[in-house]
Order: sequence, then C-alpha cells, then structure tokens
Amino acid sequence: MKYTVESDIGLKRSINEDRAAFFRREDGVQLALVADGMGGHNAGDVASTMATVEARKLFYEAHAEHFETPSTKKAWLLQTVRKLNQALYQHAKENPDCSGMGTTLILVLVNESRCLIAHVGDSRVYHFSAGTGEQITKDHSYVNALIDSGEISEEEAVHHPTKNVILRALGTDPSVEPDIYSMTLTPTSFVLVCSDGLSNKLSIKEMATIIYDKQTTLQEKGQQLVKRANDGGGEDNISLVLLMKEGES
Repeated sequence: MKYTVESDIGLKRSINEDRAAFFRREDGVQLALVADGMGGHNAGDVASTMATVEARKLFYEAHAEHFETPSTKKAWLLQTVRKLNQALYQHAKENPDCSGMGTTLILVLVNESRCLIAHVGDSRVYHFSAGTGEQITKDHSYVNALIDSGEISEEEAVHHPTKNVILRALGTDPSVEPDIYSMTLTPTSFVLVCSDGLSNKLSIKEMATIIYDKQTTLQEKGQQLVKRANDGGGEDNISLVLLMKEGES
C-alpha cells in the first residue's frame, strides 16, 4: 500500500490530542492507526500517544504466525486492544493528572488485499473503490445509539447536542472489546482512516471528490481533506491515514 499521514491541530484547539501513524514490517504486514485522545489537561494527548507507541511496539515484536490467517490476525488485534486498554487504564489510576483519560482507536491491519479492522470509539474507516465510497465502521456514540433505536434520523444526528458523546473508549474502563471488521481491497481501493475532526466536516461525497481527483498525488489528497475540514470551521483536531493500492496514480 501507498500511504500518507496527516495530523493537524485545527483552528480552535490549543493542543493536538490526535495521533495518526502507519507501520510496515519486514514481512510486508502493515498497520494503520488513528487515535483521538480525550481527558482534562494534557491527558488526551497522553492517552493517544501511549496507544500509538505501545501499538507500534506490539506490532513489530509480534511473531509472523500472528498474521498468517484471518483467525490469528483477529486474535492478535483483540489481544492488542486489550493490552493497550489495560496499560492506559493502569496509567490513569496511578497518575491523578490523567484520571479519566481515554482515546478512540482504529487499527487497520493490511496484508496483501485483505484488511482487518479493530475499532473503539467514533474515529472511522471508509472504503472508496470504483468511484463510490462507504463508511465501514459504526460509531460507538450516543447519537448512533439513538439512530439505531429509531429515536432520531441520520440527518438529525448531524447537529444533535450530544453528538460528541462516545459510549466506548480505550483506557476509561478496566476492559473494552473492539468491533472487528473485515474488508477486501480492489485494484482501485482507497482506505481512509480518520478522526471525527474530519468526518464531522466532510460528507462521503465530499471526501470522494477529493480522493478521486486524478490531478493530485496521494499526499495532496490528504492535505486537501485537512484543508476542507479547516475551511469548515476546524473546531477539532484533524487526523487521517489515507491508503491506496500500489500501482494506482
């Protein structure tokens, strides 16, 4: 996969509590990550940084057999999320300044044309292929629960007062279980992993217009997505990893 990583403080925040990263092992297995931290003082920054650093360590130290089959890859993702959650939760207990800290987390494990995704919170994964786009992950948020129950529509959710309340995060509870998604890539695939600073500002159609622009490089596409979110107000940090199948222009 070709990739580009962007993480921008936005226009209103004094600190960037997002982290975005891409790692590639010597055996070809790749991992994209986005973490959107939360908590008082600098605790959100601590949470997202810890999650990123520890995930990188676990990824590079893992034995190759963890990535041989869909079941072993799923097991590795589940174990990794649980270890990260335990580390963050323990750190918050031992450090009063970090009490209540947490972070969203997206881990996208890529091996050839297969993606396996672990998801906690309201950061998102989108898949764009053959001119169309779809949201893969489902937000662990209060408004999404209201949508599922039929109490509000997706249109009403856009401006709902509890839009930013999430129901599941890494590090806030003694245990957490991620949702796992599987995805097959095509020769025209783009995969967008992003924090809500981007997804709250751009529709899938707007994202697709930027991503499918044949006149821009992958890096320019990432920069344009961030710029468009800032043009829309930039109230939050904006982070993304944009992946593209090798050989695509």
